[in-house]
Amino acid sequence: MKLATQDKPFFPKDFKDKLQAIGRMGFDAFEIDGKILVDHFDEVKRATELTGIPIAASCGGYRGWIGDFDRDHRMMAISDITVILERLSMVSGRGIVVPAAWGMFSKRLPPMEAPRSEEEDTAVLLESLRQLDEAAGRTGTIIFLEPLNRYEDHMVNKLEDAYALLRAGSFANVKIVADFYHMNIEEQHIDISLRQAGEAIGHVHLADSNRYEPGQGHLDFTPGFKALKDNHYEGYMTFECRVLGVPEEEAYRASVRYIQHLWESA
Repeated sequence: MKLATQDKPFFPKDFKDKLQAIGRMGFDAFEIDGKILVDHFDEVKRATELTGIPIAASCGGYRGWIGDFDRDHRMMAISDITVILERLSMVSGRGIVVPAAWGMFSKRLPPMEAPRSEEEDTAVLLESLRQLDEAAGRTGTIIFLEPLNRYEDHMVNKLEDAYALLRAGSFANVKIVADFYHMNIEEQHIDISLRQAGEAIGHVHLADSNRYEPGQGHLDFTPGFKALKDNHYEGYMTFECRVLGVPEEEAYRASVRYIQHLWESA
């Protein structure tokens, strides 16, 4: 398995020190905020060269959403993501994690009636993904489409929702993010959903049932890990979580060991 992590407040601020620290914790790579990558590109690139710790992917750091209700905001998101993809290609990053939207609207919270139909949502997402698929093709990168739970997004909640968009668009450079926290809420059977998505899974996010580091909640990772192994998954698995244990760095190290054990025994 290949483990990556997003940034944490207790990591060093200097990029070289940060990458060295996550290497000591047992991580193989770093998942970086897109704006940080663009604004501090030279420093990030030097740090990866000096430490040998690569940038696995990017997550966030752009304006707007690809499924934004406002067209100008969608175009802004596509423009920003394209720039991030260009930078990722220069540090051998695999791609960028992109949800349809985050925190824009939920059908499970008032007013619960979206201002756009499901058919319009689909058309908007397919158009945005078409443009990003082309940008990813030019840069040799991947768009990792991430389903979010029903309280954070109203458009793409399950792996099958993302898979339907991939089939409809016949995209060459779009894959799916399987996030265990969101799947814990949305999927009836995580392992079955992962098997059905198969090779369309391009990236994995790890967090326990309470969004803290794996091992601090009640989520059973083993069936999902078995499914990923059966799918011959070889991509990164990124810790995207808050840290509950103290001291934080040791708790994070312990979580890495916990996940490595579960993966090996799956």
